[in-house]
Amino acid sequence: MSYLLDQLRFFNRKQGEFADGHGETRIESRDWENVYRSRWQYDKIVRSTHGVNCTGSCSWKIYVKNGLITWETQQTDYPRTRNDLPNHEPRGCPRGASYSWYIYSANRLKYPKVRKPLLKLWREARRNMAPVDAWASIVEDKAKAESYKSKRGMGGFIRSSWDEVNEIIAAANVYTVKQYGPDRVVGFSPIPAMSMVSYAAGSRYLSLIGGVCLSFYDWYCDLPPSSPQVWGEQTDVPESADWYNSNYIIAWGSNVPQTRTPDAHFFTEVRYKGTKTVSITPDYSEVAKLTDQWLNPKQGTDAALAQAFAHVIFKEFHLEKPSAYFTDYAKRYTDMPMLVLLNEKDGSFIADRFLRASDLTGNLGQDNNPEWKTIAVDANGELVSPQGSIGYRWGEKGKWNIEAREGGAGRDVDLRLSQIDSGETAEIAFPYFGGQVHEHFTAVEGDEVQLRRVPVLSVTLADGRSAKVASVFDLMAANLGIARGLGGANVAASYDDASVPGTPAWQEKITGVAREKAIQIAREFADNADKTKGRSMIIVGAAMNHWYHMDMNYRGLINMLMLCGCVGQTGGGWAHYVGQEKLRPQCGWLPLAFGLDWSRPPRQMNGTSFFYNHSSQWRHEKMSIHEVLSPLADKSQFPEHMLDYNIRAERAGWLPSAPQLNRNPLQICRDAKAAGMSPVDYVTKSLKDGTLRFSCEQPDSPENFPRNMFVWRSNLLGSSGKGHEYMLKYLLGTKNGVMNEDLGKRADGFKPTEAEWVDNGAIGKLDLVTTLDFRMSSTCVYSDIVLPTATWYEKDDMNTSDMHPFIHPLSAAIDPAWEAKSDWEIYKGIAKAFSKMAEGQLGVEQDLVTVPLLHDTPGELAQPFGGTDWKTEGKDPVPGKNCPNITVVERDYPNTYKKFTSLGPLLDKLGNGGKGINWNTEHEVEFLGELNYKVREEGVSQGRPKIETAIDAAEVILSLAPETNGHVAVKAWAALSEFTGRDHSHLALPKEHEAIRFRDIQAQPRKIISSPTWSGLEDEHVSYNAGYTNVHELIPWRTITGRQQFYQDHPWMLAFGEGLMSYRPPINTRSTGYVQGKKSNGNPEIALNWITPHQKWGIHSTYTDNLIMLTLSRGGPIVWMSEIDAKKVGIEDNDWIECFNANGALTARAVVSQRVMEGMVMMYHAQERIVNVPGSETTKTRGGHHNSVTRVVLKPTHMIGGYAQLAYGFNYYGTVGCNRDEFVVVRKMKNVDWLDGPNGDALPQPLPQDI
Repeated sequence: MSYLLDQLRFFNRKQGEFADGHGETRIESRDWENVYRSRWQYDKIVRSTHGVNCTGSCSWKIYVKNGLITWETQQTDYPRTRNDLPNHEPRGCPRGASYSWYIYSANRLKYPKVRKPLLKLWREARRNMAPVDAWASIVEDKAKAESYKSKRGMGGFIRSSWDEVNEIIAAANVYTVKQYGPDRVVGFSPIPAMSMVSYAAGSRYLSLIGGVCLSFYDWYCDLPPSSPQVWGEQTDVPESADWYNSNYIIAWGSNVPQTRTPDAHFFTEVRYKGTKTVSITPDYSEVAKLTDQWLNPKQGTDAALAQAFAHVIFKEFHLEKPSAYFTDYAKRYTDMPMLVLLNEKDGSFIADRFLRASDLTGNLGQDNNPEWKTIAVDANGELVSPQGSIGYRWGEKGKWNIEAREGGAGRDVDLRLSQIDSGETAEIAFPYFGGQVHEHFTAVEGDEVQLRRVPVLSVTLADGRSAKVASVFDLMAANLGIARGLGGANVAASYDDASVPGTPAWQEKITGVAREKAIQIAREFADNADKTKGRSMIIVGAAMNHWYHMDMNYRGLINMLMLCGCVGQTGGGWAHYVGQEKLRPQCGWLPLAFGLDWSRPPRQMNGTSFFYNHSSQWRHEKMSIHEVLSPLADKSQFPEHMLDYNIRAERAGWLPSAPQLNRNPLQICRDAKAAGMSPVDYVTKSLKDGTLRFSCEQPDSPENFPRNMFVWRSNLLGSSGKGHEYMLKYLLGTKNGVMNEDLGKRADGFKPTEAEWVDNGAIGKLDLVTTLDFRMSSTCVYSDIVLPTATWYEKDDMNTSDMHPFIHPLSAAIDPAWEAKSDWEIYKGIAKAFSKMAEGQLGVEQDLVTVPLLHDTPGELAQPFGGTDWKTEGKDPVPGKNCPNITVVERDYPNTYKKFTSLGPLLDKLGNGGKGINWNTEHEVEFLGELNYKVREEGVSQGRPKIETAIDAAEVILSLAPETNGHVAVKAWAALSEFTGRDHSHLALPKEHEAIRFRDIQAQPRKIISSPTWSGLEDEHVSYNAGYTNVHELIPWRTITGRQQFYQDHPWMLAFGEGLMSYRPPINTRSTGYVQGKKSNGNPEIALNWITPHQKWGIHSTYTDNLIMLTLSRGGPIVWMSEIDAKKVGIEDNDWIECFNANGALTARAVVSQRVMEGMVMMYHAQERIVNVPGSETTKTRGGHHNSVTRVVLKPTHMIGGYAQLAYGFNYYGTVGCNRDEFVVVRKMKNVDWLDGPNGDALPQPLPQDI
């Protein structure tokens, strides 16, 4: 009966309270729910992504309603992985999910803007003058120029129009090219892979006019120099799915869940199949929660721990009970069997360069490049030249492979690792740096020169002399301090011998990690690799790469992997994830991006050297290079100032120059013609007699200033700009917080000897700074012109990453809001204005371009024994040998726009390629003419394929790249096969007829095709893993030996004690002593190590000003401190503090936490200085950001060039912008002043249009 009543009462509305008054039912209208439902309704979904340098490369659904973007969610339609692997999706993070907030926020740039003082000067000048003359009248008048430069960073922007800003930019560019040279127009934009068409827009424009593209991967300190040193590869790493194939993973300095959020699921999922995970970080970071074991070495000492790991692995798995797998791997894929010449010095020997075929009688039968062919001993005791060394790459074909054959008759060889059976030993000297005293790091005393006995072999050289040689294997064992029964001192019989560098007990003193843990992890890592044939992996992040001795840190890790045979094996190897560096369709992108279809070569410059020089950070250098030289080096042969090394490197063709020479390169060609000489002969003669000089030798001379700078897709001054305050002072000429003394004003200062010194450094070098962005970033605040770009949901582009094997799009879900335009349209407009303005000012000009001795070209063989400086040695400069290559490029300036919007003829004539190989592209060019249509208008571009739109540009990339066009992939593999003598085309033949179009990737992400320009395979049976084709296809690594290298034999590497890996303590930048206690506010001060990891609430500086992320975080700049350090100086959580040193100052709130190690302070990277930042008590200016207290310090070994893998390439090798050796003074603020002033909130008044 009750059941029937319940049914009858079912439709009655219940009213009143229930649950003891905690709930209430009412009868009221529910129409309000329609508002909620309407909020989540949409008209369409468009696929796009976020062009931010995070490596995630996540595909998103963008919801559009009534022409407005409403929100975004993650796409879930990636092509699935193999059945035995988890899928890549869903990919995304809270930062990406908040992006749509930007589009209609107050932060959005809506219109072109110009700094008020500059716009006033421009409009006044334009009343009576033509544009180019108007610009000249402003920048050549010192008072006028200073009037607007000094106001940079102080607001006062005025809304302008596209016509007006294009006119100003074009006038500035034309005048600069005409007066000073095209190499005085520079551009900075990072990481093309995140939005490759947008990058190409600016770089194409710059390259067509002869401007300079600055590198970024090295400047960001994302480039690990150890990768080129060891492998001859910029960076190549496993996709994240390959983590799941691993059986042992160390996350070393990589905070996977925080900085690799979309891929972190692989890291957690692999644990369910039994994989052990270990985290190694100085702080208790989020990754530590996901691992079985956490080691916390003191920051900056990781190399000591890695050295101890290698000590255990080498002793137990290579000497005591050799692993058959490890031994075979070492023989075939590493330089361990190669012989090294030994030079006698002071009664012992020191390791020198590799023994070469040219050292031996008859060149050991090698006529082609014998000085570049390394030597080993085979099982019969004969000296042989194994195939695959760099000498086999150029000048002959078919022997550049790492088959186990010698390069003469081609017979099979089994190489010896050790010469211990020779019966000979010698005492060899090894440098030791761990005893260097540093007030903040522990030193372990020991002789700075360690003598150890090593097995050697006597050989007869071509000149009849007898010489001793040792294998890299034997040198490695000695360098690690392992006792082998050979007698002698400085070797350890026990892991507990703390006096011998390299032992677990020795590292314990330095790092604080218990020796037992070091021994345990090393054994487990190696044992797993032995049993699984290399399935042990190290995931590494930016942390260790941001120290001065970054390459020693990384080589320590890489040594472990090579000793265990992990590189090139599925589930193993080196997984360096820093920056979205992997531009997968690279070879299709290069001609578009750098205008290689119209002219070659382009102008490119390594960013670190550029900024170090032109922001005059060198004028404040306090570290002598002698402090980091090897004790075995002759210091009299090496200058003290690092700028001297950079200048010598530029003169020698090791590094590029920008600007190049102290004269307009257009004028140089005119002068050469007037002198009746070729430009090359004229330049070499003028360099020799001193009438022409490299611009780097006169950095404070006005003719050598960079004049115009473009910044796009970057927050240079708010994120990556190390030495931020120096950039404000010297490049921009505005208010800054530099407190450092100039070298000329210090009694202990050491000036460079190669650079011309002036007492007062030039200030305000840049005449025009133009920034493209979708939001008002810190860089925009300091610019002269700000151009509003389309957001990532308003433009068409493409995106790839090293974390997954897919290419997918950015799509224009809506038209750009307000007056914003895509990067492609912006630069197209500038090119059009430039072309028009060039008429009557610039015509068809000859432009002299200098190019360094490049990697992956025959130029990498230019200096087989290290080279010399022609100027200091009194020799003649010889282009392409001991100085840069010199070429002449024709510039047709009035036709710049026509060239920008069409595909040029050089692809038909010269073909396309990359990394040393080349193939024909006539078919692809013809196809693009049909797809994009051809230009009909008369002129230089008539009949050429169009590149009018961003989609046209994307199709150029997709059609030309082997990664997205199967026909091209087959041609590319065939081109490589000619070098190796082995057929590799089978790797692409199954996908020969695949071709990916832009509309395809808009429908679904597409998996790319295997390409010879990468070292892994895109295969249905193998996850992408770096080095896979080297190991399994026997393709050499692009190094001097053709193998992975433990040993580096360039004279500078040896002089700096880095022939073999060893621990090097952090350097002393001496930046706190000058200010500590000098500007007291009455509160206690403490000096702490300045660490800047990647953050949780932003991707670099993007999202740090996003209201959603600000709400979730503390809402402004914060600095993390240990409880111990905070207590010492009376700082409590959330107190306002100031961090400062001689470089500058910043203000932030303190986060006091037990997860932070004593002695360090962390400010998560790139918190914008435009959000909630009060003034600094020290500098009396607005508090800065994380780079306000840094300054670039260069390392000479990163300047080496013309030497096999140690040769310059854009973003491949070069100086790197390190910052973690820095220390700051930390104290609680006494007065928090927001510097608003009496009229701080007053709105700026508009500038009259009829001025």
